[in-house]
Amino acid sequence: QKAAQNLKPSVPIKFYISSRTDTGVHALCNSAHLDIQRAPGKPAFNEKQLLRGLNYHLRPEPIRVLNAYRVTNSFHARFSALSRTYIYRLLMGCTHYSEIPVFEKDLCWAPAGGYLNVPAMQDAAQFLLGTHDFSTFRSLNSETASQSPIRTILQVDIQPTSGFLSHHYDHRGLEFWELKFRSRSFLYRQVRRMVGALVAVGQGKLTPHDIKELLEIKDSRAFPPNAMAPPSGLFLKSVEY
Repeated sequence: QKAAQNLKPSVPIKFYISSRTDTGVHALCNSAHLDIQRAPGKPAFNEKQLLRGLNYHLRPEPIRVLNAYRVTNSFHARFSALSRTYIYRLLMGCTHYSEIPVFEKDLCWAPAGGYLNVPAMQDAAQFLLGTHDFSTFRSLNSETASQSPIRTILQVDIQPTSGFLSHHYDHRGLEFWELKFRSRSFLYRQVRRMVGALVAVGQGKLTPHDIKELLEIKDSRAFPPNAMAPPSGLFLKSVEY
């Protein structure tokens, strides 16, 4: 918003972002919209000018604008979204946090115990697909207590992936896995709770059927204590329109 204001619009800029994330969560790509009016007699910015202008003023910040599109007046970055896709990066094979590659610090989660039972996690993930009351899988705060807990999970995938420069340390036997979740919207900390529960299944602390039972309980207090995944492994991958 400050960068856009530096483009000297004739009316103060209001910036609407598609969604917020917890502190410590990353975004590979997010979306926002703004209305920008120039002084009388000056032509409207085209997409390329807006892109360059915003990025010029964003130089000190760890953020870049990748694309700009002109949209209709009815478009809203948050409410027009059809879905949002998050990924969560897990690292297996570490017996101690000091074994996490230095370039992966704060970009993945290495759960205690080394390796996880991935097939059991994949079985458990199927219970999360579809439309459910996700009360057990949300954290409550003053803003979210009145939200409907009904959400529809359109996709859950657990796939092997690669780490940054991991081909240079293949001999260490580390494995990177990616959990992908897609839904129109998610509840407060829902993805981190779902990941934590799936990891508990992978560790043998829960069974796949326990995930179904947690859904049916519909009570955030029933969620296993200390099972929520940390924010560092979570990335907002994309917002779909």
